[in-house]
Amino acid sequence: MRQRWVVDASVAVKWLVPTLPEEGDIDQALTIMAKAAEGEIVLHQPPHFIAETMGVIARLKPAEAPDILRDLLNTEFHQDGTSAIYATATELSVRLSHHLFDTLYHAVAFHIPEAVLVTADERYYNKAKNEGRIVLLKDFSA
Repeated sequence: MRQRWVVDASVAVKWLVPTLPEEGDIDQALTIMAKAAEGEIVLHQPPHFIAETMGVIARLKPAEAPDILRDLLNTEFHQDGTSAIYATATELSVRLSHHLFDTLYHAVAFHIPEAVLVTADERYYNKAKNEGRIVLLKDFSA
């Protein structure tokens, strides 16, 4: 069975704009994208993934945003946004005192068998690491 991963916008931005000097762990992010393109892993995302990712891209690279959007829309992933996922995300958001957009990624991982969230967001990771099913991008290995 192929591995199942959820990546948040902090990882996707590294795929899409790997030349940003302030971004680290680019190689790990590109490995995830390459493995997804080769069909070795399956990506699952919450419904707001494209909007959140493109919100960052539009701010960082406005001239390139339309082309980057096309690339993102051509990336194969499963969109998951059931009422159970929203309930889990809301519970995590309240318990961890963290933004719902971040906890939605984690909730998707909890609801997809054997899925794990990969994030470069150390602030969220530090709050949520004891919940399980989460890995920091710099520690990622497929």
